[in-house]
Formats: sequence, C-alpha cells, structure tokens
Amino acid sequence: MSEPIRLADHRKRGRSYVSFDRYELRQLLNVYSRRVAAGEWRDYAIDLQMGSAVFSIFRSTFDSPLFSISKHRHGRHCHYMVFEGPEKLKHGKSIDEVLAVFDQKPYLVALSQ
Repeated sequence: MSEPIRLADHRKRGRSYVSFDRYELRQLLNVYSRRVAAGEWRDYAIDLQMGSAVFSIFRSTFDSPLFSISKHRHGRHCHYMVFEGPEKLKHGKSIDEVLAVFDQKPYLVALSQ
C-alpha cells in the first residue's frame, strides 16, 4: 500500500502570498470609486503573487492598465509603489503616502501657440 504524503513537507518554506489588508483595500477602492464616478476609470484587477500584490486600474476592459499599485514584502516591512504603465510615479512605506499621487490636481505644463 502507498503511504500518504504530507504536502506541507514539499511546499516552499518562508515564502507566502502577499495580499492587501482591509484598510489598504478600503483606501484603494475609495480612490477607484471616485474616479469611476468621474467617468475616468472603468475596471480593476487584483493579482496576488509570491512576494507582491498588485491592484491594476483600467480605462476599459480590453486595455492595458493605466495605473498599478503594488505592495512588496521585504521581511516584516512592506513597500508600496504606483506605476503609470512602465513608469514609477511614487514609492513609499505606507499606502496613504503613495495614493496621494491621485489627489494631486493636474496642471498645465506648456501652452502651444
């Protein structure tokens, strides 16, 4: 007869999935819902991976993400980053710090004549 195998003995130790906690999700969805109400954004996705979690924001369902907010775990501490496509806009140690990017008012850079 075969013997049962303990799956815990064969899993990778020390690596766990990173996820957003309740407070972080509330902050992310608060920013998201304001922009949906303004008609700027339409869809989002959450990817949970080993070592990172990513909240992606889309203008439409078939586009690539406009913005991505990622959470990376380094030991006991987490780092947050906001990307606009491949460009990193902001990084910080708290979700509130990086989400402040979305509260800034746009400004005119140059006026062409």
